[in-house]
Amino acid sequence: MKDRTLYLICNAHLDPVWLWEWEEGAAETLSTFRTAAQLCEEFEEFVFTHNEALLYQWIEEYESELFVKIKELVKKKKWHILGGWYVQPDCNMPSGESFVRQILVGKNYFKKKFGVEPKTAINFDSFGHTRGLVQILKKAGYTSYLFCRPDQNWLPLPAEDFMWLGYDGSEIVTHRATEHYNSPKGQAAQRIQKWTRDNPDRTFGILLWGIGNHGGGPSREDLKQIRKLVTKKKNWDIRHGTPEDYFLALKKQQDKLPRYSQDLNSWAVGCYTSMATVKKKHRDMENLYYGTEKMVTHAALLGLMSYPRERLKEALEDLLFCEFHDILPGSGIPEVEEHAQQRLDHGLEILSRLRARSFFALLAGQPRAKDGEFPIFVYNPHPFLLKQTVVCEFQPHEPHFDEQSRLVPEVWDHRGKKLPSQLEKESSTLSVEWRKRIAFKADLKPGQMNRFVCRLKNKTSDPEPSIKEKPLLVLRSDRAEWTVRTTTGLIESYKVNGIDFLKARAFQTLVMEDNPDSWGMKVRSFRNYEGKFSALPEQECARFAGVAGSKLKNVRIIEDGPVRTMVEALFRFNQSYICQRYMFPKKGSAFEVEIRVLWNEKDRMLKMAVPSMFRNGNCRGQVAYGVQEFEPTEDELVAQKWMSVVSLDNQYALTVINDRIYGFDYKNGELRISLLRSPAYAADTGDSSSLSKQDRCLPRMDQGERIFRFWINGGKAKERLALIDREALAMNERVMALCCFPSGEGKEIVPSLILSDKAIQVTAFKMAEDKNWLVFRLFEPTGRIRKTQVAIPGLKMVFDLSLGAFEIKTIAVDLGSKEMFELDLVERKLKTQGSLFKPE
Repeated sequence: MKDRTLYLICNAHLDPVWLWEWEEGAAETLSTFRTAAQLCEEFEEFVFTHNEALLYQWIEEYESELFVKIKELVKKKKWHILGGWYVQPDCNMPSGESFVRQILVGKNYFKKKFGVEPKTAINFDSFGHTRGLVQILKKAGYTSYLFCRPDQNWLPLPAEDFMWLGYDGSEIVTHRATEHYNSPKGQAAQRIQKWTRDNPDRTFGILLWGIGNHGGGPSREDLKQIRKLVTKKKNWDIRHGTPEDYFLALKKQQDKLPRYSQDLNSWAVGCYTSMATVKKKHRDMENLYYGTEKMVTHAALLGLMSYPRERLKEALEDLLFCEFHDILPGSGIPEVEEHAQQRLDHGLEILSRLRARSFFALLAGQPRAKDGEFPIFVYNPHPFLLKQTVVCEFQPHEPHFDEQSRLVPEVWDHRGKKLPSQLEKESSTLSVEWRKRIAFKADLKPGQMNRFVCRLKNKTSDPEPSIKEKPLLVLRSDRAEWTVRTTTGLIESYKVNGIDFLKARAFQTLVMEDNPDSWGMKVRSFRNYEGKFSALPEQECARFAGVAGSKLKNVRIIEDGPVRTMVEALFRFNQSYICQRYMFPKKGSAFEVEIRVLWNEKDRMLKMAVPSMFRNGNCRGQVAYGVQEFEPTEDELVAQKWMSVVSLDNQYALTVINDRIYGFDYKNGELRISLLRSPAYAADTGDSSSLSKQDRCLPRMDQGERIFRFWINGGKAKERLALIDREALAMNERVMALCCFPSGEGKEIVPSLILSDKAIQVTAFKMAEDKNWLVFRLFEPTGRIRKTQVAIPGLKMVFDLSLGAFEIKTIAVDLGSKEMFELDLVERKLKTQGSLFKPE
């Protein structure tokens, strides 16, 4: 009697790219799917499973007859659509909204083409999994999750079956496949035998098999051996099936499963930093995509342009492709790096054109400029007021040749109030005075175009710097004080309202020992100190800076005015150099650090030290639709747009926003933020001597110039932690500023969306994928229940919404009926509720 069941899940581990380029990945997909379809027809009991919409798109485009055959096999339940995502992405570094789009694009494709929707999400080969996935999966219609990495050695779990708990309290039944996802050709039967021997007490189980790691999947030899084994096993019902079959059997035991409320990390911690060029461009595209989507939706909602669904979809698929788990983590070959940048550049170009189109459309109703005016327009895509330093370049009508004077811009807001502003060096380096770069402090009204007026004033001399250069520079605003030591180029102290937030030698760049392994497979941390960047001597400063003199001070004030003071310092380590700039405001406490690295080290890691005053403080950081609290260990950690250190008494917090960083570590109150690694490409060795070739130059990643930006602020913890998520979004999804001259035609534009709450985020503002609905997504980032008033002036709608702790909530408005309702993450009406709002 067969009283036990083992579900065999056959898949082919098909990486679109990795040690090969995408064309080879497409070719292998065609071959593998063709073979799998043949074997599905030849073996009556066999079921093949596979995921990733991208691969099916390739089949549809390059071998349409095979695509038709697969559709037939799906109908017969001989071929199972697995997972339902666009690709298997990295599961730590994409934003929460990018995970939503991986699912939305993938599920919509499979529903449209095959009429199916998987209920088990899978990420077999991703190197770790953020806890934020739990709520995303549940609200996208999944009932279970299946993964392989990290294994028990890297991540001890209470059991391989467990309930995974999300930040908002959501939970999903999860299984870790410890046997991994593939098997050598001809050894599937042996794999089954081993599993049954190792699990004598199990009444049912799941086992993945299939040839990899390029293509392969099922083989005739394996299927014949499995068929023989099935007849021999007396007490095991060994059957080909799907992950959903296993989780259906597990449902009866679900209430007894252990509960786990952390992320599923970490393994391959070097991937949080490897291939920084791709990570930067990916972040740029995430920011531009979601910001542009908000702008074009605003313009389309007001009838100023048609909504560009197809162009947005094209750009989005570029983004989603480059989140693949051997692209974004940086574990591919140089050709993969190059192609990823090409794909991202393609998407960025599409988005830049769409953003420009919507920007000019949203100028409607703006009056023509008066004589002598240079109008500066700044579009704020966010539903909240922004207080920002706006930087914009513009072109006066003609060059200014009078060497005895300068044309200095002055700025007024829409009410005629003169704003603090200063002239700074423009991007060009012409010998004649022509371009103007203006920095001014402005309040940017939410969800709309903001107009400022600039006029040029002829001044006979430059103002004297307000700060004299001394061995210890002291810079003050209305709320904060900074000191910079000119002998080291580092910040010695930072105080806000008299409270110290930083220890001495802050923003020191450290060089750590590393190895050629692209993944960092065998390490948990990068804490072995090798050296640090030191201040350049004056003679070297002049050579590095490219100036005419023989000497240049190592630390200098290069800009100073009513808005901010900019200090520059130069450093060197071996053959690598850094130009580091600090931007200190005249009002407020938030300051910026820009690090321009010329990196020429191999098998080393570059970190930046941020030593807070809170030695025993708690570390927190943004993850996908959540906030993670990190243990103070030496282990390499992963976060997204911001990290923070909170004092032990929870009274104060130091926050750090970045524009491209994911890896860091935290110990004794100090953040060490990982900037660069320089391992070999797709190398899995532990040291240089074991690399495959020792007779040639072996390229390393991220050689050359890279630029990093950080925004630092200190204050009371309650305020800092409530505002930081919004601030990080605003510094990444930047406002668009442009000097231009409107026609004066059209009607005045109303804002897109406005929220009353000071913390709730709007992470998406878009049109529905296939309906005439306005869709917007809210997220509560502080872990508290919040309420907000929502205004959509273009629809003349005002209403209240409440969100639970870390809740994602998606709302739609039917543009025909003006009915409002809540959606799941794949844009279906929730069945548990009716309309939230109906027009009178």
